[in-house]
Amino acid sequence: MEVTVPHELPFAFWLGNNELENELENREGELKIERIDTCVKENGTQHHTDKFEMMGTPRGNGMPSQLVVRRGQEFLLKFHCNRPIDPEVDAVSLVLEVDGIGKDNIYYGHGTVVFLMLQSGDGVTEEDQDMDWTATLQASHTLGNGLTEVTVAIKTSPNASVSRWHMIVNVKSKGFDEVRYSLGQSFYLLFNPWCPEDPVFLDDENQRQEYVLEDMTMIWKGSARNFYPYKWKLGQYEENVLDCSLWLLGDVARVSATYRGNPVKVCRALSGVVNSIDNYGVLLGNWSGDYRGGTNPTAWTGSVKILQKFYQQKKLKREERKPILYGQCFVFSGVLGTLCRALGIPCRIVTNFTSAHDTEGSMTIDKYVDEEGNNKIGFSKDSNWNFHVWNEVWLKRHDLDSEMYDGWQVIDGTPQELSDGIFKLGPAPVLAIKNGRVNMLYDCDFVFSEVNANSVVWRYRGPGKSHELVSIDTTEIGRFISTKAVGVDEREDITNNYKYDEQSAEEKQTMLRALKLGKSCLTKHYLKLARGKDQSNAKNDDVEFELQLNDYARFGESFIVHLLIRNISDQVHSIKGRINLDHIVYTGKHIKSIASHPFSITIEPNGQEVIQVQILFDDYYEPGMDEAIFKVSSFAAVKGTNHGYYSQKDYSLRKPTVHLQLASDPILRSSLKITAAFRNPLPVPITDGLFHIECSGLNKTLSIPADPIDARGNCEETFMIIPSVKGPTQITAKFISQELSDVVGSLTFEVSSPNENNSLNEVLYFS
Repeated sequence: MEVTVPHELPFAFWLGNNELENELENREGELKIERIDTCVKENGTQHHTDKFEMMGTPRGNGMPSQLVVRRGQEFLLKFHCNRPIDPEVDAVSLVLEVDGIGKDNIYYGHGTVVFLMLQSGDGVTEEDQDMDWTATLQASHTLGNGLTEVTVAIKTSPNASVSRWHMIVNVKSKGFDEVRYSLGQSFYLLFNPWCPEDPVFLDDENQRQEYVLEDMTMIWKGSARNFYPYKWKLGQYEENVLDCSLWLLGDVARVSATYRGNPVKVCRALSGVVNSIDNYGVLLGNWSGDYRGGTNPTAWTGSVKILQKFYQQKKLKREERKPILYGQCFVFSGVLGTLCRALGIPCRIVTNFTSAHDTEGSMTIDKYVDEEGNNKIGFSKDSNWNFHVWNEVWLKRHDLDSEMYDGWQVIDGTPQELSDGIFKLGPAPVLAIKNGRVNMLYDCDFVFSEVNANSVVWRYRGPGKSHELVSIDTTEIGRFISTKAVGVDEREDITNNYKYDEQSAEEKQTMLRALKLGKSCLTKHYLKLARGKDQSNAKNDDVEFELQLNDYARFGESFIVHLLIRNISDQVHSIKGRINLDHIVYTGKHIKSIASHPFSITIEPNGQEVIQVQILFDDYYEPGMDEAIFKVSSFAAVKGTNHGYYSQKDYSLRKPTVHLQLASDPILRSSLKITAAFRNPLPVPITDGLFHIECSGLNKTLSIPADPIDARGNCEETFMIIPSVKGPTQITAKFISQELSDVVGSLTFEVSSPNENNSLNEVLYFS
C-alpha cells in the first residue's frame, strides 16, 4: 500500500490516515514510519541551500517546505518509527526517481531511477562506500513520545540528474506485507561545486561564495574610454526561480533527465533558452530604440521579475507562450547567470569592451569609407560593439581530449550567430581562446574574434575598382575585459585570460594560428594586403594624427572633438579630411548623424594644426535616447603620398550617480527608511521619473514614482524596506524617465539582529 503525505507541517512530512493507522496498530511487531523529517535546517546549512525560498520554515507563500540539496554529498532524513529498525526482521528500501518526466521515461539504466537498500553503519563494506548512491542508518534513539527517531544518510551520485526527485520508502517486516510511504513533496538535487567528483567542483571557498552563493552582482557598461558598473540582482533564491530554471532546462530546452547531470550540455542548452528566437525562450532581443509594448532593456534591474513573469506561462502550450519584452546583452547575461547559479554551476558575468562581431569568420572586422572619408553604411555586417556582456562558467571538459581546458568557459545567451542551427554559444574554453585554438568545441572561433580580431578599414573607390586597404589596427578589439572581483564591489581585469599582450610575439603567433585553423576564404587575400600595407606605412610617416576626446564630459553639456595633426618632416604637406560624429547604439548600429566636418589645411615643416568640432547639447540630445554613446571617426589623406589616416573611437558621456543613504541602523525585520538622490544634469526638466529598487531578500522590484525635477535641479525620494536577511545586504536603485535614463547607484550595509550593537560604520557607498 502507498501512503500519500499531507502538507500541514513546514519541517516534516506526516504519513498516514486514520483508517490506515488503525490497521497498522493491529499488526503487532510491524515496523511503522509515523513521520519523516527532512531536516531542512541541517541540510540547508551543510549543502549551502538554506537561502532558497522553498527551504523557508515557514515559507512566505504558505506552502510546505521542500528540500534542496547538492549531489555527491550526503543529506539527512529522520524517520520517526514505532520502534527501532531491526535488520534481522526489517527490510527498508528507498526508490528515488526523477519527478515530472512520466513513468514511461524512467529507466534504471538512464540514471532516472535509483533503488537503495537501507544499510546499517557497521554493515557498510568498502565496496558500498565506493558506490555513487547509498542509504545508511546513522543513528537511532528513543523520543519522549514513545517513538524512535532513526537518522538516515542518503548519498547521491556526483553525476546525478539535476532535477526534482521523488522518493518512496518501502518497509517490509518479516511476516507482514510491504508498505510504501511516498513523500508528498519532491526534493531538488543541484550541481555541487563543493564536491571534488562533480565536474563543476571549484576548489576555492571565496570563489564559491561569490560565483555560486552571491545573489547580487555587478555588470560593466559604457565604452573602453568611459566605463561604469551597476548592480544586477540575480535572485536565484527567490520564489519560483529554481522551479523556472529546471522547467526551462527540461521543458523548453528539452534536455532529457538523463543529460541534466552533464554541465556541458546543460550550459549549452541554457545559453540557447535565454533568448526566444528559435526555441520559445525567455527574452526577445531589441536594439531598435523602440520599446513600445515592453520594457526598455536599460530599465531592468535584475532577473527575478523576468523569470517569474515567464514562469507564469508554464501551463500554456509551447506555441502559446510569449517572450518577455525586451532584452539586450547585459539582460541576457544577467538572466543566464541566475539560471546557472540557481542550478549550482559557478558563474560570473564578463564584459568585453570594443567587442567584435565577426559575421564572416575571417578574424577581421571590416569597415568601408568613401573617397571623402564618409562611412559606407551596409557594405559589411561586421560591427564593433562598445561593449558586449557574456558569462563564464567553471567546468571540467570531459568531452575534450585534454584536461588543460578545464576551468572557465564562455557561454552567451545573446542571439548573435547560429551554432548547430540555434542561436546559442559555448561552452568555449577561455584558454583555448587565448591560444587561438578556434577549432575547439564550442564556438571558440567566434569568441576569439570578439576579443582579438583585427580592425580593418577599406576605401571604396567606385564600381569595378578594387578596394584600397586604408588601415589595420591589431590592438583595438578586446579591451578591459572585466568581471566583478571576489568579495568586493570592484572590477577585476581578466584581459590576460583571453589574450596575450598586444603586439607581443605570442599574440602574433596566436593570430596566425587562428587564421590558419579558421580557414576563411578571406584569409589569404587579407594577409597579402596586410604585409604590403606594413611595408607602405614604413615609408610614409611624415604626418602624425591624434584624435583627442574629453573623457570627463557629462551628459547634458557640450563637448569638443580635437584632431591634432603634426608634420614631422622637412616638407610642406597639404591635408584634406573629415571628422564625423554619429549617435549609435552600443552595438555600433547607426542611429543618426550629428556632425560631418570637412577640413583642408597646409602644414609647414615641423608644424602642427588642431581641427576642432564643437558639439552642443541640442546637437546630440533627443528625449528617449537610451545612452549617450557616439562614434567619432576621422579620415585624412596627405596629398602627393600614399599615406592615408583613419581613426574611429567610441565615446560616451558620463551620467550622474544615484546616492543612497540609510536613515537608521538596519535591523532584521524592522522598517528601514532609505533616501535616493541625484542631480538632474540636463538643462531641461524631468517629468514622470521612476526609481526601480532591488534588494537581497526582496521578492519583487519596488517601483517608486519621482516628483518632477527642475532643469539642473535636485531629486530626492524616500522609501521603506524591511530587511529579511541578516548580514551583508545589497540594495540598488535605477532611475528612468523619458528625458534621462540608466542612472544607477547602490549601497552595501550590514543587517543586525535586534539585540546586537548596531552601527552605521559598516555602510559602504558605491558610485
